[in-house]
Amino acid sequence: MRNLEIPWCLYIIRCRGGELYVGIARDVEARVIRHNRGLACRYTKYRRPVSLIYKEKCGDYKDARKREIEVKKFNRKKKLALILR
Repeated sequence: MRNLEIPWCLYIIRCRGGELYVGIARDVEARVIRHNRGLACRYTKYRRPVSLIYKEKCGDYKDARKREIEVKKFNRKKKLALILR
């Protein structure tokens, strides 16, 4: 499968203190591993371990980025409602 055919996904991870982090990636599982190794981003580097709690296929990068911006604006209650639906 060519890289262009792999869909982008929105993901939400729960950090050690219960904080929620929203991001996008093609290979979400590999990205979570990078978060847990402290290699993905500064925010999660000091909030490990993290665990994947939500994943949503978005299509291409542009769609995933739009969705990420939208979900990052959600308050915690709305993010949890999204996870539970």
